[in-house]
Amino acid sequence: MMKICYVADAESAHTQRWVRYFADIGHDVHLISTTSVAGGSIGKVKLHVIKMIRPHIRVVSFPAKVLYSIIQVRKFIKEIEPDILHAHYITDFGFLGVLSSFHPFVMSAWGSDVRYDAKHNRIIKILAQYILKNADVVHVDADHMRDELIRIGVEKEKIRIIYYGTDTKRHSPEKKDESLKQKLGFADLPTVISTRNLEPIYDVESFVNAMPLILKEDPDVRFIIAGDGTQRDYLKDLAKSLGVSEYIRFVGHIPSNELPRYLASSDIYVSTAFSDGGLASSTAEAMACQLPVVITDFGDNRKWVKDSVNGFLVPLKSPEEIASKIIFLLKNEKMRLEFGQVSRQIIEERSEREKEMRKVESLYIELVQRYKTIKSS
Repeated sequence: MMKICYVADAESAHTQRWVRYFADIGHDVHLISTTSVAGGSIGKVKLHVIKMIRPHIRVVSFPAKVLYSIIQVRKFIKEIEPDILHAHYITDFGFLGVLSSFHPFVMSAWGSDVRYDAKHNRIIKILAQYILKNADVVHVDADHMRDELIRIGVEKEKIRIIYYGTDTKRHSPEKKDESLKQKLGFADLPTVISTRNLEPIYDVESFVNAMPLILKEDPDVRFIIAGDGTQRDYLKDLAKSLGVSEYIRFVGHIPSNELPRYLASSDIYVSTAFSDGGLASSTAEAMACQLPVVITDFGDNRKWVKDSVNGFLVPLKSPEEIASKIIFLLKNEKMRLEFGQVSRQIIEERSEREKEMRKVESLYIELVQRYKTIKSS
Protein backbone atom coordinates (compact mmCIF):
# COMPACT_ATOMS: atom_id res chain seq x y z
CA MET A 1 0.00 0.00 0.00
CA MET A 2 1.21 3.49 -0.88
CA LYS A 3 0.32 6.83 0.62
CA ILE A 4 -0.65 8.90 -2.44
CA CYS A 5 -1.27 12.65 -2.28
CA TYR A 6 -3.06 14.51 -5.06
CA VAL A 7 -3.31 18.24 -5.67
CA ALA A 8 -6.36 18.76 -7.86
CA ASP A 9 -9.88 20.16 -8.15
CA ALA A 10 -12.08 18.18 -5.76
CA GLU A 11 -15.23 19.30 -7.58
CA SER A 12 -14.08 17.78 -10.87
CA ALA A 13 -15.77 14.49 -11.73
CA HIS A 14 -12.51 13.39 -13.33
CA THR A 15 -10.56 14.05 -10.12
CA GLN A 16 -13.15 12.20 -8.06
CA ARG A 17 -13.04 9.14 -10.32
CA TRP A 18 -9.24 9.09 -10.23
CA VAL A 19 -8.72 9.42 -6.47
CA ARG A 20 -11.62 7.15 -5.62
CA TYR A 21 -10.15 4.35 -7.74
CA PHE A 22 -6.84 4.27 -5.83
CA ALA A 23 -8.57 4.57 -2.47
CA ASP A 24 -10.93 1.72 -3.34
CA ILE A 25 -8.08 -0.68 -4.24
CA GLY A 26 -6.47 -0.13 -0.85
CA HIS A 27 -4.06 2.82 -1.05
CA ASP A 28 -4.03 5.61 1.54
CA VAL A 29 -5.22 8.51 -0.62
CA HIS A 30 -5.17 12.21 0.26
CA LEU A 31 -6.51 15.05 -1.90
CA ILE A 32 -5.43 18.67 -1.43
CA SER A 33 -7.81 21.04 -3.16
CA THR A 34 -9.02 24.62 -3.25
CA THR A 35 -12.62 23.39 -3.18
CA SER A 36 -14.71 21.04 -1.09
CA VAL A 37 -17.39 18.63 -2.31
CA ALA A 38 -21.03 17.98 -1.54
CA GLY A 39 -21.15 15.87 1.60
CA GLY A 40 -17.57 16.86 2.44
CA SER A 41 -15.93 13.62 1.31
CA ILE A 42 -15.11 11.39 -1.66
CA GLY A 43 -15.47 7.84 -0.43
CA LYS A 44 -12.37 6.71 1.47
CA VAL A 45 -10.30 9.70 0.27
CA LYS A 46 -9.04 12.13 2.91
CA LEU A 47 -9.79 15.66 1.71
CA HIS A 48 -7.69 18.68 2.73
CA VAL A 49 -9.15 22.05 1.66
CA ILE A 50 -6.89 25.09 1.32
CA LYS A 51 -8.00 28.68 1.03
CA MET A 52 -7.70 29.93 -2.51
CA ILE A 53 -8.79 32.90 -4.59
CA ARG A 54 -10.44 30.73 -7.24
CA PRO A 55 -9.85 27.34 -8.91
CA HIS A 56 -7.74 28.98 -11.66
CA ILE A 57 -4.65 30.72 -10.33
CA ARG A 58 -3.52 34.04 -11.76
CA VAL A 59 -0.27 34.52 -9.87
CA VAL A 60 0.61 38.09 -10.81
CA SER A 61 -2.76 39.43 -9.67
CA PHE A 62 -2.96 37.89 -6.23
CA PRO A 63 0.61 37.17 -5.01
CA ALA A 64 -0.16 37.37 -1.31
CA LYS A 65 -3.10 34.98 -1.43
CA VAL A 66 -1.23 32.58 -3.69
CA LEU A 67 1.75 32.62 -1.30
CA TYR A 68 -0.62 31.75 1.54
CA SER A 69 -1.99 28.84 -0.51
CA ILE A 70 1.53 27.55 -1.15
CA ILE A 71 2.27 27.64 2.57
CA GLN A 72 -0.92 25.69 3.23
CA VAL A 73 -0.03 23.03 0.64
CA ARG A 74 3.46 22.58 2.08
CA LYS A 75 1.95 22.27 5.56
CA PHE A 76 -0.51 19.60 4.42
CA ILE A 77 2.19 17.61 2.63
CA LYS A 78 4.46 17.73 5.68
CA GLU A 79 1.60 16.36 7.80
CA ILE A 80 0.60 13.68 5.28
CA GLU A 81 4.15 12.46 4.51
CA PRO A 82 3.11 10.85 1.21
CA ASP A 83 5.12 8.39 -0.84
CA ILE A 84 4.26 10.27 -4.03
CA LEU A 85 2.68 13.58 -5.06
CA HIS A 86 0.51 13.91 -8.18
CA ALA A 87 -0.93 17.21 -9.46
CA HIS A 88 -3.64 17.55 -12.11
CA TYR A 89 -3.85 20.54 -14.51
CA ILE A 90 -0.53 22.28 -15.03
CA THR A 91 -1.33 25.97 -14.73
CA ASP A 92 -3.43 25.62 -11.60
CA PHE A 93 -2.61 22.79 -9.23
CA GLY A 94 0.70 22.02 -10.91
CA PHE A 95 1.96 25.35 -9.61
CA LEU A 96 1.02 24.46 -6.05
CA GLY A 97 2.48 20.99 -6.44
CA VAL A 98 5.84 22.03 -7.83
CA LEU A 99 6.38 24.73 -5.20
CA SER A 100 5.89 22.16 -2.47
CA SER A 101 9.34 20.87 -3.55
CA PHE A 102 8.19 17.30 -2.88
CA HIS A 103 9.46 14.35 -4.92
CA PRO A 104 8.59 12.06 -6.57
CA PHE A 105 6.23 14.46 -8.33
CA VAL A 106 3.92 13.48 -11.20
CA MET A 107 2.24 16.16 -13.32
CA SER A 108 -0.86 15.42 -15.41
CA ALA A 109 -1.63 17.74 -18.32
CA TRP A 110 -5.36 17.87 -19.07
CA GLY A 111 -5.26 19.55 -22.48
CA SER A 112 -6.49 23.13 -22.19
CA ASP A 113 -3.67 23.94 -19.76
CA VAL A 114 -1.17 23.34 -22.58
CA ARG A 115 -3.19 23.85 -25.75
CA TYR A 116 -4.94 27.02 -24.61
CA ASP A 117 -3.61 28.58 -21.38
CA ALA A 118 0.09 28.25 -22.18
CA LYS A 119 -0.39 29.14 -25.85
CA HIS A 120 -2.23 32.40 -25.25
CA ASN A 121 -0.34 33.84 -22.30
CA ARG A 122 3.46 34.21 -22.25
CA ILE A 123 3.66 34.34 -18.44
CA ILE A 124 1.59 31.19 -18.11
CA LYS A 125 3.77 29.48 -20.73
CA ILE A 126 6.91 30.28 -18.73
CA LEU A 127 5.21 29.05 -15.57
CA ALA A 128 4.13 25.82 -17.30
CA GLN A 129 7.66 25.20 -18.57
CA TYR A 130 9.04 25.61 -15.04
CA ILE A 131 6.47 23.19 -13.60
CA LEU A 132 7.07 20.58 -16.29
CA LYS A 133 10.85 20.86 -15.98
CA ASN A 134 10.64 20.09 -12.27
CA ALA A 135 8.22 17.17 -12.52
CA ASP A 136 9.67 13.67 -12.41
CA VAL A 137 7.09 12.40 -14.90
CA VAL A 138 4.58 14.24 -17.05
CA HIS A 139 1.44 12.25 -17.76
CA VAL A 140 -0.76 12.85 -20.83
CA ASP A 141 -3.48 10.81 -22.49
CA ALA A 142 -2.86 11.59 -26.17
CA ASP A 143 -0.11 11.57 -28.77
CA HIS A 144 -0.80 15.15 -29.79
CA MET A 145 -0.43 16.26 -26.16
CA ARG A 146 2.97 14.56 -25.99
CA ASP A 147 4.00 16.36 -29.19
CA GLU A 148 2.78 19.70 -27.80
CA LEU A 149 4.82 19.23 -24.62
CA ILE A 150 7.95 18.34 -26.59
CA ARG A 151 7.48 21.55 -28.60
CA ILE A 152 7.60 23.63 -25.41
CA GLY A 153 10.75 21.89 -24.21
CA VAL A 154 9.72 18.82 -22.17
CA GLU A 155 12.08 15.86 -22.55
CA LYS A 156 10.42 13.05 -24.46
CA GLU A 157 11.70 10.46 -21.99
CA LYS A 158 9.86 12.18 -19.17
CA ILE A 159 6.44 11.90 -20.82
CA ARG A 160 4.13 8.92 -20.27
CA ILE A 161 0.96 8.34 -22.31
CA ILE A 162 -1.69 6.58 -20.24
CA TYR A 163 -5.39 6.92 -21.04
CA TYR A 164 -7.76 8.04 -18.32
CA GLY A 165 -9.90 5.02 -19.09
CA THR A 166 -13.61 4.37 -18.70
CA ASP A 167 -15.44 2.14 -16.25
CA THR A 168 -17.35 0.00 -18.74
CA LYS A 169 -19.32 -1.70 -15.97
CA ARG A 170 -20.70 1.59 -14.72
CA HIS A 171 -21.07 3.11 -18.19
CA SER A 172 -23.09 0.54 -20.05
CA PRO A 173 -26.15 0.35 -22.33
CA GLU A 174 -27.75 -1.70 -19.56
CA LYS A 175 -28.19 1.55 -17.59
CA LYS A 176 -30.96 2.64 -19.96
CA ASP A 177 -33.94 3.91 -17.97
CA GLU A 178 -37.20 4.71 -19.78
CA SER A 179 -38.60 6.32 -16.63
CA LEU A 180 -35.91 8.99 -16.89
CA LYS A 181 -37.10 10.02 -20.36
CA GLN A 182 -40.68 10.05 -19.11
CA LYS A 183 -39.64 12.33 -16.27
CA LEU A 184 -38.03 14.68 -18.79
CA GLY A 185 -41.12 14.54 -20.99
CA PHE A 186 -39.24 12.74 -23.76
CA ALA A 187 -40.89 9.30 -23.59
CA ASP A 188 -40.59 7.38 -26.89
CA LEU A 189 -38.83 10.32 -28.58
CA PRO A 190 -35.30 10.26 -30.06
CA THR A 191 -32.91 12.19 -27.82
CA VAL A 192 -29.57 13.87 -28.48
CA ILE A 193 -27.36 14.63 -25.46
CA SER A 194 -24.38 16.90 -24.71
CA THR A 195 -22.59 16.56 -21.36
CA ARG A 196 -19.85 19.17 -21.79
CA ASN A 197 -19.62 22.09 -19.38
CA LEU A 198 -21.25 25.33 -20.48
CA GLU A 199 -18.02 27.24 -21.08
CA PRO A 200 -16.83 28.91 -24.31
CA ILE A 201 -14.12 26.28 -24.93
CA TYR A 202 -16.80 23.57 -25.31
CA ASP A 203 -18.83 25.62 -27.83
CA VAL A 204 -22.23 24.24 -26.85
CA GLU A 205 -23.47 27.32 -28.71
CA SER A 206 -22.87 25.52 -32.02
CA PHE A 207 -25.00 22.60 -30.85
CA VAL A 208 -27.86 24.96 -29.94
CA ASN A 209 -27.52 26.73 -33.30
CA ALA A 210 -27.83 23.35 -35.04
CA MET A 211 -31.14 22.54 -33.36
CA PRO A 212 -33.51 24.52 -35.64
CA LEU A 213 -31.97 22.74 -38.66
CA ILE A 214 -32.44 19.33 -37.01
CA LEU A 215 -36.00 20.06 -35.92
CA LYS A 216 -36.91 21.14 -39.43
CA GLU A 217 -36.15 17.59 -40.60
CA ASP A 218 -37.37 15.75 -37.49
CA PRO A 219 -39.72 17.73 -35.23
CA ASP A 220 -39.94 14.79 -32.80
CA VAL A 221 -36.30 14.95 -31.71
CA ARG A 222 -35.47 16.26 -28.24
CA PHE A 223 -32.23 17.53 -26.68
CA ILE A 224 -30.54 17.22 -23.28
CA ILE A 225 -27.87 19.75 -22.32
CA ALA A 226 -26.11 18.64 -19.16
CA GLY A 227 -23.31 20.44 -17.34
CA ASP A 228 -23.12 23.95 -15.99
CA GLY A 229 -20.95 27.01 -16.49
CA THR A 230 -20.73 30.70 -17.25
CA GLN A 231 -22.71 30.40 -20.51
CA ARG A 232 -25.80 28.75 -19.02
CA ASP A 233 -28.02 31.87 -19.16
CA TYR A 234 -26.61 32.89 -22.54
CA LEU A 235 -27.41 29.48 -24.04
CA LYS A 236 -30.91 29.51 -22.59
CA ASP A 237 -31.50 32.94 -24.11
CA LEU A 238 -30.07 31.74 -27.44
CA ALA A 239 -32.41 28.73 -27.42
CA LYS A 240 -35.35 31.01 -26.73
CA SER A 241 -34.40 33.38 -29.56
CA LEU A 242 -34.16 30.42 -31.95
CA GLY A 243 -37.55 29.09 -30.86
CA VAL A 244 -36.19 25.75 -29.61
CA SER A 245 -36.49 26.11 -25.82
CA GLU A 246 -39.43 23.70 -25.53
CA TYR A 247 -37.36 20.94 -27.17
CA ILE A 248 -34.43 21.19 -24.72
CA ARG A 249 -33.88 20.25 -21.11
CA PHE A 250 -31.03 22.08 -19.39
CA VAL A 251 -30.47 19.57 -16.60
CA GLY A 252 -27.37 21.17 -15.04
CA HIS A 253 -24.59 19.18 -13.42
CA ILE A 254 -25.38 15.46 -13.32
CA PRO A 255 -23.81 13.51 -10.41
CA SER A 256 -21.37 10.88 -11.68
CA ASN A 257 -23.53 8.02 -10.37
CA GLU A 258 -26.50 9.33 -12.40
CA LEU A 259 -24.68 10.12 -15.63
CA PRO A 260 -24.75 6.58 -17.10
CA ARG A 261 -28.57 6.62 -16.94
CA TYR A 262 -28.73 9.83 -18.95
CA LEU A 263 -26.26 8.60 -21.55
CA ALA A 264 -27.69 5.11 -21.96
CA SER A 265 -31.22 6.54 -22.21
CA SER A 266 -30.22 8.85 -25.07
CA ASP A 267 -29.76 7.99 -28.74
CA ILE A 268 -26.94 10.24 -29.98
CA TYR A 269 -24.07 12.03 -28.21
CA VAL A 270 -22.61 15.37 -29.33
CA SER A 271 -19.39 17.15 -28.32
CA THR A 272 -18.62 20.50 -29.95
CA ALA A 273 -15.46 21.28 -27.96
CA PHE A 274 -12.62 23.36 -29.39
CA SER A 275 -9.99 21.48 -27.38
CA ASP A 276 -9.39 18.39 -25.23
CA GLY A 277 -6.34 16.47 -24.08
CA GLY A 278 -7.05 13.10 -25.60
CA LEU A 279 -10.47 11.56 -26.05
CA ALA A 280 -12.70 13.48 -23.65
CA SER A 281 -13.91 11.40 -20.71
CA SER A 282 -17.48 12.44 -21.49
CA THR A 283 -17.14 11.16 -25.06
CA ALA A 284 -15.58 7.88 -23.91
CA GLU A 285 -18.40 7.40 -21.41
CA ALA A 286 -21.00 7.95 -24.13
CA MET A 287 -19.21 5.42 -26.35
CA ALA A 288 -19.17 2.91 -23.50
CA CYS A 289 -22.93 3.42 -23.16
CA GLN A 290 -23.15 2.31 -26.79
CA LEU A 291 -23.97 5.66 -28.37
CA PRO A 292 -22.97 6.86 -31.83
CA VAL A 293 -21.06 10.12 -31.44
CA VAL A 294 -20.83 13.36 -33.37
CA ILE A 295 -17.70 15.20 -32.22
CA THR A 296 -15.38 17.93 -33.43
CA ASP A 297 -12.33 17.00 -35.50
CA PHE A 298 -9.14 17.89 -33.61
CA GLY A 299 -6.33 16.32 -31.62
CA ASP A 300 -6.55 12.53 -31.29
CA ASN A 301 -10.29 12.26 -31.95
CA ARG A 302 -9.65 10.57 -35.31
CA LYS A 303 -7.96 7.72 -33.46
CA TRP A 304 -11.20 6.96 -31.63
CA VAL A 305 -13.98 7.96 -34.00
CA LYS A 306 -14.11 6.89 -37.63
CA ASP A 307 -16.60 8.49 -40.02
CA SER A 308 -19.43 6.11 -40.86
CA VAL A 309 -17.99 3.44 -38.54
CA ASN A 310 -18.90 4.53 -35.01
CA GLY A 311 -19.87 8.16 -35.51
CA PHE A 312 -18.89 11.34 -37.32
CA LEU A 313 -16.22 14.02 -37.05
CA VAL A 314 -17.28 17.59 -37.83
CA PRO A 315 -15.28 20.83 -38.29
CA LEU A 316 -15.03 23.26 -35.38
CA LYS A 317 -17.91 25.71 -35.02
CA SER A 318 -20.06 24.16 -37.74
CA PRO A 319 -23.78 24.00 -36.79
CA GLU A 320 -24.73 22.96 -40.34
CA GLU A 321 -22.41 19.93 -40.29
CA ILE A 322 -23.51 18.98 -36.78
CA ALA A 323 -27.13 19.12 -37.89
CA SER A 324 -26.43 17.14 -41.05
CA LYS A 325 -24.78 14.25 -39.18
CA ILE A 326 -27.42 14.12 -36.46
CA ILE A 327 -30.20 14.12 -39.07
CA PHE A 328 -28.48 11.24 -40.87
CA LEU A 329 -28.31 9.20 -37.65
CA LEU A 330 -31.92 9.96 -36.76
CA LYS A 331 -33.06 8.72 -40.19
CA ASN A 332 -30.93 5.56 -40.07
CA GLU A 333 -31.75 3.69 -36.88
CA LYS A 334 -30.05 0.45 -37.91
CA MET A 335 -26.78 2.24 -38.66
CA ARG A 336 -27.13 4.28 -35.47
CA LEU A 337 -27.32 1.10 -33.41
CA GLU A 338 -24.38 -0.48 -35.26
CA PHE A 339 -22.26 2.65 -34.67
CA GLY A 340 -23.05 2.44 -30.96
CA GLN A 341 -21.97 -1.18 -30.74
CA VAL A 342 -18.64 -0.37 -32.39
CA SER A 343 -18.15 2.58 -30.02
CA ARG A 344 -18.48 0.36 -26.96
CA GLN A 345 -16.17 -2.27 -28.43
CA ILE A 346 -13.48 0.38 -29.01
CA ILE A 347 -13.61 1.52 -25.37
CA GLU A 348 -13.61 -2.04 -24.03
CA GLU A 349 -10.55 -2.94 -26.09
CA ARG A 350 -8.49 0.25 -25.86
CA SER A 351 -9.51 2.30 -22.84
CA GLU A 352 -10.85 0.16 -20.03
CA ARG A 353 -10.24 2.04 -16.78
CA GLU A 354 -8.97 -0.91 -14.78
CA LYS A 355 -6.18 -1.59 -17.30
CA GLU A 356 -5.14 2.06 -17.53
CA MET A 357 -5.18 2.76 -13.80
CA ARG A 358 -3.02 -0.31 -13.19
CA LYS A 359 -0.46 1.30 -15.51
CA VAL A 360 -0.58 4.43 -13.33
CA GLU A 361 -0.13 2.32 -10.20
CA SER A 362 2.94 0.69 -11.77
CA LEU A 363 4.32 4.14 -12.57
CA TYR A 364 3.86 5.21 -8.94
CA ILE A 365 5.65 2.09 -7.69
CA GLU A 366 8.51 2.67 -10.12
CA LEU A 367 9.00 6.28 -8.97
CA VAL A 368 8.72 5.48 -5.27
CA GLN A 369 11.32 2.73 -5.60
CA ARG A 370 13.61 5.03 -7.60
CA TYR A 371 13.55 7.69 -4.88
CA LYS A 372 14.04 5.14 -2.13
CA THR A 373 17.15 3.94 -3.95
CA ILE A 374 18.44 7.50 -4.32
CA LYS A 375 17.88 8.26 -0.63
CA SER A 376 19.59 5.08 0.53
CA SER A 377 22.64 5.52 -1.69
